Amino acid sequence: MKKKRRFKKEKLRRGIYILPNIFTSLNIFCGFYAVIASINGNFVAAAIAIFVAGVFDMLDGRIARATNATSKFGVEYDSLADLISFGLAPGLMMYLWALKPMGRIGWLAGFLFMTCGALRLARFNTQYGKISSEHFVGLPIPLAAAMTASTVLICHKLGIQDSVNPILLLIMLYALSFLMVSTIKYQSFKKPELSKKMKFEVLVASVLILIFIAAQPAVALFILGVVYVVSGPFNFIRRYKEIKRRKGETQEDAENQNGVNVVNHTG
Repeated sequence: MKKKRRFKKEKLRRGIYILPNIFTSLNIFCGFYAVIASINGNFVAAAIAIFVAGVFDMLDGRIARATNATSKFGVEYDSLADLISFGLAPGLMMYLWALKPMGRIGWLAGFLFMTCGALRLARFNTQYGKISSEHFVGLPIPLAAAMTASTVLICHKLGIQDSVNPILLLIMLYALSFLMVSTIKYQSFKKPELSKKMKFEVLVASVLILIFIAAQPAVALFILGVVYVVSGPFNFIRRYKEIKRRKGETQEDAENQNGVNVVNHTG
C-alpha cells in the first residue's frame, strides 16, 4: 500500500511538472507560427502570435509557482522558448516587414535585437533567486517583443504600413536592444501587497484600461508599451537627479558645519 501511495504521489508530481511545460511549448508554437507568418508576409498574424506567446509565457510561470512546480529545467526551457518567440520572431518580423530594403543594416538590426534578448535571458538566469523580484534589471524581452508587435499592429490600424519610415524602426530596434542589456530597472508588479490590497481608484483604472484594450487593442497596446518602455529611463533619470540633489545637500551641510566649527574655534 505504501509503495502504491508513493507511486501515485510521484506520478502526480510528474503530472504537475508537465502542466507548466505544456504552456511553455505553446509559447514556442506561437513563436514558430509568427516566424512562418512573417515569411509568408502576414505580419498582423505574426504580431498577434507574439502577443499570444506572451500570454502563455505569463501563464506558465504563474502555474509553476501556484502548483509548486518550479524547477531549473523549467527556467531553462522557458528561456529557450522566449528566445524563439520574443527574440527570433520579432527580429525576423521587423526585418521582413520594413527593414529588408535597407539590406545588411536591416538584418543586422534584427540580429542585434535577438542577440541582446539572448544576453538578457542569460543574465536573468544567472541572477534568478539572487536579486529582488520587485524590479527587472533591463527591459524584459517579452515587453521588447510586445513593443515591436504593437508597432506593426498600430501601423496597419492607421493604414501606414507601406509608408512607415524604416529609419525610425531601425532606431527603435537599437533602443530596445540597448534597454534589454542595460541595468535600468523596470517595475515587475510582483510586490506581494499588490495581490493582497488594491485601492478603489486603482481598480477602476484597471477596468478602464481593460475596456480601452478591448475597444482599441492596437492603439491601447502601443500606448501601454511606449509608457512602460519609457518608464525605465524616466525613473532612472529621476533617481539620478534625486541622488545628486541629496549629495549636494549633504555637501552643503558639511560645508556649513565646517564654517560653524571655524567660527567657534576662532571665537
